[in-house]
Amino acid sequence: MDGLTIGEFEIAQMVAEWIEILAVIVIGVAVVASMLGGLIVRFRSDGAAAFKTFKRYIARGLLIGLDLLIAADIIKTVTLELTLENVVILGLLVLIRTFLSWSLELEMDGRWPWQSPIVPD
Repeated sequence: MDGLTIGEFEIAQMVAEWIEILAVIVIGVAVVASMLGGLIVRFRSDGAAAFKTFKRYIARGLLIGLDLLIAADIIKTVTLELTLENVVILGLLVLIRTFLSWSLELEMDGRWPWQSPIVPD
């Protein structure tokens, strides 16, 4: 990179790379926080509650990390590599991320995102 020129989209490339780095950091922190949170709950409660806490923390971190990775992909596709092939790949990535998001939501809450929450009697 010779500098921060807008005409050559060097700024967009740099921003996308920093967002990707942030996503990796978020996922890494989520893994560590999940393990610590699970251990804390394990010492205060039982193994089932600890595992549930671990799953919740890691799922939330993964969701945030996936969102950041998609944002970086959108920036790169729209500003740097706008080809039909890259737009199709971006669309597939968004579909995969949506499926993963729904799966994580089901894992965390025991229901699909479009289902209403189960209210205890």
